[in-house]
Amino acid sequence: MAKKVLIVYAHESSTSFNAAAKDAAVAALTAQGCTVQVSDLYAMKFKAAATTEDITGGVKDAENFCYAKEIKLASEEGKLADDIKKEQEKLKKADLVIFQFPMYWSSVPAIMKGWMDRVLGFAYAQEKRYSEGIFKDKKAMLSFTTDCPESVYSDTGINGDINVTLWPLQNGILNYCGFQVFAPQIFWDPATGSPESRSSMLE
Repeated sequence: MAKKVLIVYAHESSTSFNAAAKDAAVAALTAQGCTVQVSDLYAMKFKAAATTEDITGGVKDAENFCYAKEIKLASEEGKLADDIKKEQEKLKKADLVIFQFPMYWSSVPAIMKGWMDRVLGFAYAQEKRYSEGIFKDKKAMLSFTTDCPESVYSDTGINGDINVTLWPLQNGILNYCGFQVFAPQIFWDPATGSPESRSSMLE
């Protein structure tokens, strides 16, 4: 069992089901002896846009700016913005990373995608990816809510197989960086469920 867990959480409301899911995870993991840290992105007012401001002391090639190249060099030279450094330190210490969010447009909210763009930037490498990725000793999991029932994300549903929807996130981002990706925790349409069904989901 992972002993150090980082939960990257993206929801503005403290009374949301996502907040309840995050709190339930913290309680359950803590009870199992894990140390849990939460990055509450909205509360932190985390900057979503990946820009030259993420690099202190100026970029190497301003005329042909390439964020992936510049952020990797800045990481090696210790020239990253403070908010990125703080999140990377949390990430380096974690054995398991859980992303808790409401699904927006078949993906994560912009603020969470910004976290991935900015914080995971130094992990993007052609020479070290997938099974050789820098996070190959870490695990990750998506935990999220939808605004529709499970049948909508089935082989015969209008949105198609949920595994196809999640492929860019689970494989193109997390697995690419080396994470061992757990099956997702999906809360199907909790907003329309009864209090009893939502309690059951949390359990």
